[in-house]
Amino acid sequence: MSETQQPAADVERRHRRVLQGVVVSDKMDKTIVVQVRRRYKHPRYRKYVNERIRYKAHDERNDAKVGDTVRIVAVRPMSREKRWRLQSIVEKAAIV
Repeated sequence: MSETQQPAADVERRHRRVLQGVVVSDKMDKTIVVQVRRRYKHPRYRKYVNERIRYKAHDERNDAKVGDTVRIVAVRPMSREKRWRLQSIVEKAAIV
């Protein structure tokens, strides 16, 4: 084995896509719906556009609640629509 090759256990995982958003639904078992907001300049009209996309994410322990700010990470498909996993809860929602 040459010096440049490393065993499979030592090689880090590829950089996965990470997004941050707000939980808008937690009614499903082990699944949350996270809304991610993005603002960008339209290439043709030069106007700023607000875009919001909802992602279904896997929450193994049902920790996240509605209103929490969370970080989700891309994973292999877990179901028809679920391709994200809860990485961490950044901020808990204020209880009113």
